[in-house]
Amino acid sequence: MSWQQQAACRTEDPELFFPVGQSGPAKLRIRQAKEVCAGCPVKDPCLRDALDAGDVAGVWGGTTDDERRAMKRQSGRRRAAAAGGGSGET
Repeated sequence: MSWQQQAACRTEDPELFFPVGQSGPAKLRIRQAKEVCAGCPVKDPCLRDALDAGDVAGVWGGTTDDERRAMKRQSGRRRAAAAGGGSGET
């Protein structure tokens, strides 16, 4: 069985997870979508798939696309620093 079949969002309106914009009514939808994700038993694999897929729109694994991009940038900086490629800043 795939994680999608166990996802809390499977019975929700898909539009909830794909708000247009980041402010006003979209901000409310993002919060509501994240509330669904918070109690989801497969939140981690959902987030992993979204991170692996790259630029995926919407709320996945309790994160927005902007939040996932920031996570990827942060992860890239940590890997570069661990490999000795950091900027030398602390």
